[in-house]
Amino acid sequence: MLNHQTAQSVIDHGISLGADFAELFVERSQTNTISTLSNQVQSVESGIDFGIGLRLVYGTKVLYGYTNKPEGDELKRILSELAAKDLRDPCVSAFNFDYRQIKDLHLAVRTLSNDSEVESKVAYLLRADLAARAASNMISQTRGSCRQKEQHVELFNSEGLHTGDTRNYIRTSLTSIASDGSEQATGSWNDGGLMGWELEDDISAEKTGTEATRQALVNLGAKPCPSGRMPVVIGNGFGGVIFHEACGHLLETTSVAKKASVFHDQMGQMIANTAVSAVDDGTMTKQWGSINIDDEGLDTQRTQLIKDGKLTSFLVDKIGAEQTGFERTGSGRRESYKYAPASRMRNTFIEPGDAGLEEMIGSIDKGIYASHMGGGSVQPGTGEFNFAVTEGYYVEDGKIQYPIKAATLISTGPAVLKEISMVGNDFSLACGMCGSVSGAVPTSVGQATLKVDDILVGGNA
Repeated sequence: MLNHQTAQSVIDHGISLGADFAELFVERSQTNTISTLSNQVQSVESGIDFGIGLRLVYGTKVLYGYTNKPEGDELKRILSELAAKDLRDPCVSAFNFDYRQIKDLHLAVRTLSNDSEVESKVAYLLRADLAARAASNMISQTRGSCRQKEQHVELFNSEGLHTGDTRNYIRTSLTSIASDGSEQATGSWNDGGLMGWELEDDISAEKTGTEATRQALVNLGAKPCPSGRMPVVIGNGFGGVIFHEACGHLLETTSVAKKASVFHDQMGQMIANTAVSAVDDGTMTKQWGSINIDDEGLDTQRTQLIKDGKLTSFLVDKIGAEQTGFERTGSGRRESYKYAPASRMRNTFIEPGDAGLEEMIGSIDKGIYASHMGGGSVQPGTGEFNFAVTEGYYVEDGKIQYPIKAATLISTGPAVLKEISMVGNDFSLACGMCGSVSGAVPTSVGQATLKVDDILVGGNA
């Protein structure tokens, strides 16, 4: 995407300004988004974006800029402006590029560059809507979407790296809205992965629609949730959002290097119950959060974060490695060329155990079964969180009694890790978008169903 000679002269210019490291991140992205409202198409939007991110590093100080112009003179001008206050005599030499071919572990077939397949995607969303409304006459409306992205990236840096990658993302979703005349409730279902529209072969419009409706009807008939400290069983898949938000971000060197994480000095220590082993894995085939290489050109990997309760690794990018001394983990990620990379999660999850759902429910005298989790808020430095339960049930005497609404789970990441006593065998992953200092990136969250012995539940019963 960028002329080799142009890239070399720009990198050489960056090093001539006294930088310790210079990098170019070239990106061309194509997107297509379809939205439906019940059985009508609301919008079909497509776009192409191209740009180049330029990074200079002086020690651990990062200077960053970007442009949509690929001309060498423009790129050099930006570097000169970035370095204006940090100019010094050159202290390192730039290496000549050695191109490295990346093996694509996530080969996509039905990509945007071949065909956007709008009619096929619309047909899928309308079938999902039909299934949702056929499941109940209480469904007043549905909202559907299908978003596909094809991202081409190319990297050059002063250490001689020249490589590139192509990433294809696809995600579909449907939300059902149920109404009984006086109240409304919603339910939703989504699928996605690092692939093309061949995702259609692995998903079912009928399942998407009926599951969204099932959740909406459960929530419509739910009773107010009791409040107080109690045991909670958290469902699989998107239930892992709590670990991602409240704990995962505390293990990124973005936080660790600044000592803004409570875990910054606890490497090798027990930070969780022995039932907890957690992983961040960028190598899982065609999973939403997977990548062949990170956005600094390093091969991705499987990183064991916690093993049997003991902290074993952080998530480390290039700058984080220089600041902390820990080895890089292929975790440098960014939303686009408009952002400098930072240490970020990929597919992050608690590994499965051998407990069964009935066993966990049966161990509760009075508590909650949070089968589906939603969004919430987190305090970055401490991991204090407040997450909504989108589908939950009150449990008494080891049995599910009735569905509940307006439930929230309140605790801190460090506290909840120590309260996890049982982990199930029904592991699954779910798609999400994670926002941080380097923008929003695709990540998967996951876990098997697990039991938290003691957590504060907010409710309005």
